[in-house]
Amino acid sequence: MIAGPDERVEGLLDEAEQALDDGDPILALQLCEQALALVPGHPGTWFVRGDALRSLGDLEEAAQAYRTAALGRPDHAACWSSLALTTFDLLRLDEAAGAAARAIHEDPHDAEAWWVRSLVREWRGDAEGAHRAELHACWLDPEAYPLPPSLGDDEVEELVADALRVMPEALRDYLKDVAIILDEIPDLETCRAYDPPCSPIDLLGYFSGASLLERSHSDPWSQLPGTIVLFRRNLARRSADRDELIEQLRITLFHEVGHFLGLNEDDLEERGLD
Repeated sequence: MIAGPDERVEGLLDEAEQALDDGDPILALQLCEQALALVPGHPGTWFVRGDALRSLGDLEEAAQAYRTAALGRPDHAACWSSLALTTFDLLRLDEAAGAAARAIHEDPHDAEAWWVRSLVREWRGDAEGAHRAELHACWLDPEAYPLPPSLGDDEVEELVADALRVMPEALRDYLKDVAIILDEIPDLETCRAYDPPCSPIDLLGYFSGASLLERSHSDPWSQLPGTIVLFRRNLARRSADRDELIEQLRITLFHEVGHFLGLNEDDLEERGLD
């Protein structure tokens, strides 16, 4: 008996999901294209296609795929929550908030939607609302959305001082003119300064100013002191416990010091500071 289009699509989707599990999003995308050739409007295919595109870093196309999946099956909460997270990464907070709300409406137990709601509220300055949504996401799925560890200002200052003490004295002398600032989260303007724009939750820190290699006596602007900014909430979100948070802070500080020295991302990756 010859399988019908829907049955063949289901088989292709099983293969595509396995490819994603195996870390091969390109194969998953190819399988989705085959499935869409059979049933162009299949919501499940568009959803898996969104996952594949997101894995490849193509967030705009991933958002469109999730949007198509959600419109094709509006009662499927995961389509909306995936759209919410992807549009949040694209700095479209209104769309992210709306998609998260729709996901929660369709399934109040969708932990990812509650987590995205916490992110949107945090970036909108609603700390209490963000904390409530974050607690709810953790309650629904504590393994996927654990409450992040925390460090006080004094602890961070001490950790930064300890990290600077292990650096060569000549480098410490250069760093005396570099302000090291602790902030909670990056603002959207900072995220948009990158090309492509950086996700609000991916930016752990940045160096602003002229690197040592860019300084020139003929350019007085290049002599202005630089600044290293560390984002506490994003560092905490990357860390399972306080020890990991301390290590993440140290690595991020050294990463930004590397930018101050004029190293690019490839140089830093070679040194294990990516």
